[in-house]
Amino acid sequence: MPASSSSSSSFMCRNNLILFLIVAVLVGCSSDDGKKPATQVAAKVNKEEITVHQINNVLERAGNIPPEQAKVAGKQILDKLVDQELLVQQAKENKLERDPRVVQALEAARREILSRAYIETVLSRVAKPTPDETRDFYSKHPELFSERRIYQFQQLVIQTAQPDFSAKLQQQMSSAKSLVDVAAWLKAEKIPFTANTSTKAAEELPLGLLPKFSQMKDGQIGVIGGRDGVMVVQLAASRSMPMDEKSSAAFIEQYLGNQKRTEAAEKEMKQLREKAKIEYLGDFATAKADEKTKAATHANPDTKTVSVPTKADDAHMDKGISGLK
Repeated sequence: MPASSSSSSSFMCRNNLILFLIVAVLVGCSSDDGKKPATQVAAKVNKEEITVHQINNVLERAGNIPPEQAKVAGKQILDKLVDQELLVQQAKENKLERDPRVVQALEAARREILSRAYIETVLSRVAKPTPDETRDFYSKHPELFSERRIYQFQQLVIQTAQPDFSAKLQQQMSSAKSLVDVAAWLKAEKIPFTANTSTKAAEELPLGLLPKFSQMKDGQIGVIGGRDGVMVVQLAASRSMPMDEKSSAAFIEQYLGNQKRTEAAEKEMKQLREKAKIEYLGDFATAKADEKTKAATHANPDTKTVSVPTKADDAHMDKGISGLK
């Protein structure tokens, strides 16, 4: 085998062992003191024990495993933990725990666990949404519930760097009768684009855009502009499918709960940053200064500018829609 191939193979094997060591640390964190009664031992690998607690910890982190499948899943997890333990033992025998890259990776995993544990303690104090909050959200968003619709869109995703393209497109939109007209114009102008269709329920659309979409009638066309390009959207068809307050309660509670936890996490990080003395040095100081300059430049963004969704990621439309015909 050539030397370069052997070196590459050795490097890949070592990287895989690093990953297994990290997972071993994560699984190990679930144990109490390392001393388990014999009844809690699921397997022995040479002199090392794998406990039921370790298996249960992996099962809990996997989530959404039906009870009737838990036993089979537990056996599969145990086999993986046995393989992992064999590799960990070999890694220790080869003193890989002293490898600088392994030490750094283990420290990174430790920091991740500690930071996540702290933010989880903060989020555990967040109050659940009240019935009044749930009812208020329902009444303020008829487009999501009492007037809920299923939308079928046809879209042209356009990525262009032409500085005057938006103005040209708006002019074209004033005379275009359908998405076919817009596509024909783009082809004539030799402007690349991709066409796709999608069907979305109201709750699958960005909340910031939904009120505008709910006002559209079948056949109407809109333009969504963003930093990376433009998307022309036509509401091909829609149908009414309302939800009453009772059936939407669980959805609202989950949404409001997630919103509260997000706000609590952001508030906590803001307070921690304000209390701390943070100093960026070297190239990072320059980069931070550039970020502040850009933030000041874009302090008053164009209200028509939004994130541009693509076929794979149209969930980033989040601020508004313009040019409705």
